[in-house]
Amino acid sequence: MLAEARFEARALLANGEQLLVSVVLPAMALVAIALTSVPELGPGRRVDLATAGALALGVVSTAFTGQAIATGFDRRSGVLRLLGTTPLGRGGLLAGKAVAVLSVVAVQVLVLGALGLALGARPDPAGLLPLVVTLVLGCGTFVSLALLLAGTLRAEAVLAIANLAWVLLLALGTLVPTDELPGALGDVAALLPSGALGDAARTAFLDGGWPWGSLAVLAVWGVAGAALAARFFRWSG
Repeated sequence: MLAEARFEARALLANGEQLLVSVVLPAMALVAIALTSVPELGPGRRVDLATAGALALGVVSTAFTGQAIATGFDRRSGVLRLLGTTPLGRGGLLAGKAVAVLSVVAVQVLVLGALGLALGARPDPAGLLPLVVTLVLGCGTFVSLALLLAGTLRAEAVLAIANLAWVLLLALGTLVPTDELPGALGDVAALLPSGALGDAARTAFLDGGWPWGSLAVLAVWGVAGAALAARFFRWSG
């Protein structure tokens, strides 16, 4: 599992397209939102809200979109079929990818956090631990969902769905607080992993509190995604 994690981490950090999705796009979103007045983010310092949202977006980009696409094409090319002959197993593959994603997210947090501080963000020191827990749980949740998607559909379908989902999740609570979404859409977004991750990151970053409700939603999605991925993931197809 650790060997798989090291391999995946090196591959992620050496992939220019992955770095574009993982770091450049969240950084651009952070700068754009922090320096403009749209979209409406609700109460709180705008730069703090933007930084917390960008950190959440970085997790979605790396743990879900990047992992789903990479795994889907590895599966089509036969790489995963070879891994299936090793003692790694589905659980080991999930764990290895989750550890690799955590290493990349650590780099993201440093880069996006430094950019946010340069723009004037001032996180609540008491919220640093809840924020770390939120991002770690978010990584596990979105990796499990990525493997469920990549392990059951054709690579071309994974590519289309993962990119479409990235755009939708961006608006459904990742960058914009669910409280600011219109009507029932906000209630639905709060129950999605994107909304739970974004709201939890903002609560920790701005208020220094433990967002137990949002963390519970993330945990439910993570457990369900991991169980389904372990059951239905196919090494080839």
